Amino acid sequence: MGEDIQELPKKQKDDICTIMYTSGTTGEPKGVIITNRAIVAGVTTTEHLLQLTDKVVDEYDSYFSYLPLAHIFDQVIGNYCISKGASIGFWQGDIRYLMEDVQVMKPTIFCGVPRVYDRIYTGINQKIQSGGLIAKHLFQYAYNYKLGNLMNGFKQHEASPFFDKIVFSKIKEGLGGRIRLMLSGAAPLPRHIEEFMRVTSCSVLAQGYGLTESCSGCFTSIANVISMIGTVGPPVTAVEARLESVPEMGYDALSSAPRGEICLRGHTLFSGYYKRPDLTKEVFSDGWFHTGDIGEWQPDGTMKIIDRKKNIFKLSQGEYVAVEVLESAYAQSQLVASVWVYGNSFESFLVAVVVPEKQAIEDWAALNSKSGDYAELCSDPKARRYIQDELNQTGKKLGLRGFEMLRAVHLEPVPFSIDKDLITPTFKLKRPQLLKYYKNRVDQLYKDAKMGTAQ
Repeated sequence: MGEDIQELPKKQKDDICTIMYTSGTTGEPKGVIITNRAIVAGVTTTEHLLQLTDKVVDEYDSYFSYLPLAHIFDQVIGNYCISKGASIGFWQGDIRYLMEDVQVMKPTIFCGVPRVYDRIYTGINQKIQSGGLIAKHLFQYAYNYKLGNLMNGFKQHEASPFFDKIVFSKIKEGLGGRIRLMLSGAAPLPRHIEEFMRVTSCSVLAQGYGLTESCSGCFTSIANVISMIGTVGPPVTAVEARLESVPEMGYDALSSAPRGEICLRGHTLFSGYYKRPDLTKEVFSDGWFHTGDIGEWQPDGTMKIIDRKKNIFKLSQGEYVAVEVLESAYAQSQLVASVWVYGNSFESFLVAVVVPEKQAIEDWAALNSKSGDYAELCSDPKARRYIQDELNQTGKKLGLRGFEMLRAVHLEPVPFSIDKDLITPTFKLKRPQLLKYYKNRVDQLYKDAKMGTAQ
């Protein structure tokens, strides 16, 4: 059938290809109008990136798809793979069996979000720590040796073929055994996790930044350029980018270290919000799309995402709080699986809902002669105090200020889930929904903290 000449409907570059809805992390989802031009530009920039990074995709590659098909990241990569004749395998739809699906499919391309890479990182580290002393020392030596070579400019496959074979091959097998390219998007990937995956996965890894409105990636790092670690790389070829100062947050786009709101224009940009000309007008100024994300230009022309303009608020004493920065800091504690920090302009301090790691709580219980199942331990006031103190210690080590510390926490034994509408498919927190769901609990945390009874 494919060999027959088909009469395809005529399409123009600026015809609407799709209306894709945002995830609604800060309010109601918006219908993003994306043209054929934007989709094709997104696909071709992906090809260009891979030419610079490693090698382009061909018919021997396979892509593991687990993001929703209505997510722009998956749609662009999926279209790219189809255009190159590569195969696509779809997961069974349960995050608990994600890595089992990877083992079955054995993909060469894996597009992850930071939460997924964090789970891989945590799982590998737990296995390493539970191993023997000799094995741990061998792993650390191999890690430092390969990292040193990467930092000296060696490409992934050149940095340490020997240790790749005898030490890191087991980690590669955990990702199916054929993986050669990993992409990370949807949120900033912590530097220590990016470094770990670059060293141990035997695969190149590129971190990117994009939005539904920019038709996925508008900045992408080049994986074999190690100096780009911790950044989202330079702008892709189809867009222009600039920073705009945000004086109320102390960000100056014209300073020696330029910081400000990231603004974009170019072929991959959307045409507007469906039936919402008011919202479209809000985000466009002189042809530039204002993303709401705060970036910092690096000396080599790459971008580092450092804040978000929309998720900031003032505490009652006038201090500005950027909750995503705090959540990222507290999430570095190995005791927690998820954390949602809350505050508002009527209160002088912050509280949080924390999903602790089950093993961490059980270890604490064993050391303190406490009995009960996971849910019962989460309700123990001393367990709450332990987690709160540990999180604040993590915050202090990372340079958080006094008003950014947590005055009270609630331990939640049930993970934040898509089913409860508390997170997006890429594991971003849906703040309005979280507040609605935990409103009574948050009110009680503030009440108890003010009375000095919060544990």
